[in-house]
Amino acid sequence: MGKKIVVAMSGGVDSATTAALLKSQGHEVIGVTMQLWDYGESEGGCCSADEVCDARRVAYEIGIPHYVVNYMDSFKELVVSDFVSKYDSGETPIPCVLCNQFMKFDFLLKRALELDADFLATGHYARISRSTETGEYSLERAVDPAKDQSYFLFTLGQRELQKLIFPLGDKTKTEVRKIAESMGLRVATKAESMGLCFITGDGYREFLEPYLKRGKIEGDIVNMEGRPIAKHRGIASFTIGQRRGLGFAKGKPMYVVGIDAERNEVRVGEEKDLYSSSLAAGNLSWVSGTPKGEIEVCSKIRYRHGAVPSKLIIKDDGEAVVSFSEPQKAITPGQAIVFYRNEVVMGGGWIKGAHLQ
Repeated sequence: MGKKIVVAMSGGVDSATTAALLKSQGHEVIGVTMQLWDYGESEGGCCSADEVCDARRVAYEIGIPHYVVNYMDSFKELVVSDFVSKYDSGETPIPCVLCNQFMKFDFLLKRALELDADFLATGHYARISRSTETGEYSLERAVDPAKDQSYFLFTLGQRELQKLIFPLGDKTKTEVRKIAESMGLRVATKAESMGLCFITGDGYREFLEPYLKRGKIEGDIVNMEGRPIAKHRGIASFTIGQRRGLGFAKGKPMYVVGIDAERNEVRVGEEKDLYSSSLAAGNLSWVSGTPKGEIEVCSKIRYRHGAVPSKLIIKDDGEAVVSFSEPQKAITPGQAIVFYRNEVVMGGGWIKGAHLQ
């Protein structure tokens, strides 16, 4: 018997194919698009006016009802404010995790349940499974390693997973486009959205300018010994590992290796100074229970970073120390670290800082 399923529709091929697949399987499907940002006269990104129109047209083609929900105030409060705050504090944020955590899998999931839906479905490339022995749900990598989005979903727990469906997790992007073409969806060949959905114009620095406080105050660029060697125009313009745009020439490649918001300093060094063997992480989230003691995992310190063998220790205060089998380059505060066992996501947290060599 078919289920009642709400599908988060962004206007792109992935969510459109998700809705069409579920409808073809006999489910009662409702399309919902989140309005998250006011793009004004600009074209905008995900969930802009054009994207909402595409989602509405696809819903009409499929033959399902479509609604738009306005979460702009919540998005600004929970996602954009964190984005600004982290740059103001010398960190490098990853707002897609918070957008998933709050917008999709809190607010939108609640709305779906209010509509008496059995599930909320999205076009994420990840998989959900359930143990026949324990009944617990697992979050797993997608079949397509190039599109796997499990890194962005580490905050999901048992409460959310039991009400979610990811129909594209066992498919490649090429297969999804072929399915969309076979179903006659107008967005089958639509280009993917790139970058952050709320950033338009000349990029994130232009976006940040009206919001920043200490992040745009001039300060010192210092070497590894702490000696000033140049001036910067604000710590928000820098991230760990950055090589270009430092504002000075040294005769050899130099990289940002640290940002001290309290001192308003940017520390630079050579490439070798970017490597660390361990880090501290906080605000941890676990898919199924908090692990105990010292455990072996594989860790990803950024989305496009390969998972590396690691030793994870949960401290009494709930924070974690992660030691890597070999030093890792450019460990960046504000980014997420996600823990895996084989294909399964155990959980993750937020990088507080590297332990320097």
